[in-house]
Amino acid sequence: MAKDETSGMAPEAEAKLRSWRGSDGSDGHHSVDVGPAVAPPPAPAPAQIPGPPQRQRDKKWWPLLVPVIFVANVIMFVITMYVNNCPRNSPLSSCVLRRLGRFSFQPLRQNPLLGPSTQTLQKMGALVVDKVVHGHQGWRLITCIWLHAGVVHLLANMLGLLLIGIRLEQEFGFVRIGPLYVISGIGGSVLSALFVQSNISVGASGALLGLLGAMLSELITNWTIYANKCSAMTALIVIVAINLALGILPHVDNFAHIGGFVTGFLLGFVLLIRPQYGYLSQKYTPVGYNGPVKNKHMIYQYVLWVIGAILLIVGFTVGLILLFRGFNGNDHCSWCHYLSCVPTSRWNCRQGTETCEVSQLGSSMYNITCQGSGRNRVYNTTQSTTDLCNQLCS
Repeated sequence: MAKDETSGMAPEAEAKLRSWRGSDGSDGHHSVDVGPAVAPPPAPAPAQIPGPPQRQRDKKWWPLLVPVIFVANVIMFVITMYVNNCPRNSPLSSCVLRRLGRFSFQPLRQNPLLGPSTQTLQKMGALVVDKVVHGHQGWRLITCIWLHAGVVHLLANMLGLLLIGIRLEQEFGFVRIGPLYVISGIGGSVLSALFVQSNISVGASGALLGLLGAMLSELITNWTIYANKCSAMTALIVIVAINLALGILPHVDNFAHIGGFVTGFLLGFVLLIRPQYGYLSQKYTPVGYNGPVKNKHMIYQYVLWVIGAILLIVGFTVGLILLFRGFNGNDHCSWCHYLSCVPTSRWNCRQGTETCEVSQLGSSMYNITCQGSGRNRVYNTTQSTTDLCNQLCS
């Protein structure tokens, strides 16, 4: 009911009247507490208890590095095609899309991926084992990651980069994803150089498989904080299996895929470890809370971190020592070449420079016969006979 003021009362006093209902059902008034006219103290505001912080797995970073990597790969491909200059450097060849001028592509029989020549890729920094081992050009283990054999190759890798890389960078930031991408790519280059020593190798596939491997190990090491674990694990394994299965096709460097995947898988245990669920929010529990205290990481996470770090260091050390000593993995593993290509009735898995019989007819004229197919052609050009042989036999 409304509060009434009583007239005739001293200014320093007031009567507070409250309604009540008696036991007999009649209404009445009951005067209570006549006291000095002092305003009652305000009720204390309830204590504001801060909520727990956002869980780390829900924190999102704005992707910056992955778009930069995307742009860098596209720019490198444009520069490579500018250097290639098919109409000038291959005047006897029918360049694809010749109207593009120096950006036109090599003939499809030389490069079915719509890209530059092998010679141009070598000039730009492709992985050539002989140049790495005997020419002391170890930098090719890194530069080959940023080159692509053609438009088809570039589009496939960049699509994978956007689908995988952006998600990982949003979750973990560029400080972790940057080293993960580059080191995985180097790991793929090292394994490729140990087993594929006759062909050149280019592409970011090893680095991308490293990102997939890191996603898999991140799910394992942070197993307790995820829901739908089994479905996520199954999906990742299927995606990885498909990518590795495609590597058995000819002209695909599956050793780079395998090396990148294994490197990224081990790096995931080291770089993508998360605090266990509830660790960050326990500091905001009320005073006097005597519940169990959670450590930042679980014991198995530390064990996986140590194992991953040790295997990475040992693997890179042994791999680089063997590489610069001229080790050829195929000499010690008779079946390993099947990991990169499985021959069928539709294709063969011949690796390396094709064998040709070359007869020089003039200062720049050559009669070249491919011993594999028997094809013969006369060339009048200053292009290397090695490249001419590969063109004729491809």
